[in-house]
Amino acid sequence: MMRTTQRFVVLAAALLAGTPALSQETPWLADARQVASSVPPRLLQVLTEEIAQGGPASAVLACSDKAPKMARAASEQSGWNIRRVSLKNRNPKAVPDAWERATLEDFDRRAAAGENPANLDAFTVVDNGTNKEARFMKALPVQQVCLSCHGPADKLDPDVVAQLRALYPDDKGVGYSLKQIRGAMTIRKPL
Repeated sequence: MMRTTQRFVVLAAALLAGTPALSQETPWLADARQVASSVPPRLLQVLTEEIAQGGPASAVLACSDKAPKMARAASEQSGWNIRRVSLKNRNPKAVPDAWERATLEDFDRRAAAGENPANLDAFTVVDNGTNKEARFMKALPVQQVCLSCHGPADKLDPDVVAQLRALYPDDKGVGYSLKQIRGAMTIRKPL
């Protein structure tokens, strides 16, 4: 049985998208959850290894290069279009659309109300008049390893700050604390 808040998110997202609310029996939901959960652990492993070998500044470079490649490979393998989005994006390609923004804002409210950020997700079907598209998002909570590059700006290593300025001159992805919602994996696929 869906939690009340999850049911509200699904209903609100469906209303925003102009589609009926979905049930937990949606045939693509289990696949979406698996796909959205597959990339973050691999990325965390890569970043942890980079930090161990070359320090946090090396992880910034690896994340800017390897994360998009990992998402692209997972997209090709799964058939889902996969990307990361954030309300405070680092990469200019990580700006959320309207549904993603509303969902991220809801994730923040739910986490502030005490829900475990690692369990937050949302799904809907969007009908744009031409076709229908399955959409799914899974929250990405800040973990300890993330704070080296996404923590409070005044606590970041000078090499990290220099690397961020070089790669992301309009970076908004700092100032986070442990377990806050950094962003989300967002995936979509035509139905």
